[in-house]
Amino acid sequence: MLELGKAGRGGTGKGVLPVLCDGLVVATLRASRWKEAATAVVGDREWVLAKSRGTLTARRAGEPEDAARLRARQTSFWKGTWEADLEGTTLRSEVVSRWKGGHRYLDGDRVVAETGTTGGWSPRPTLTADESLPLDHQVFLLWLGLVMSRRDEAATTAAVAGGAAAAGGS
Repeated sequence: MLELGKAGRGGTGKGVLPVLCDGLVVATLRASRWKEAATAVVGDREWVLAKSRGTLTARRAGEPEDAARLRARQTSFWKGTWEADLEGTTLRSEVVSRWKGGHRYLDGDRVVAETGTTGGWSPRPTLTADESLPLDHQVFLLWLGLVMSRRDEAATTAAVAGGAAAAGGS
């Protein structure tokens, strides 16, 4: 299982999130706080993760912006479903639980990966994946889980703020 660690821990620099597997750093992620963008380092490979025309993409550093190797797009806002293209392998996602969150990624009927959280006061994204899924792809799906959780948090904050404003304005 991969787990997104706390920034600056595990020998990473300030603002760098370690990607942990059994407590060991296997990759790093420097995620933007204001945009859906990040830089991931997996082994000696650096990935540029970004939002482009409504699609979340990943390309190797140095490649042209339109050379995305990995892509994910939301297929239904209401159902919370996504589709991910991982260098030619298409996975579809479905929500694991409306109450607990998380997504299950399927290749046909076979579950390939599932996102979750560490729980506690400051939950961080986790990813449990089939061993056949390359680490680069797992890190992309983990980042996708981070983006989804940030979107959910922003929507919840907006709904609470809107409700408070409506209650105060009566």
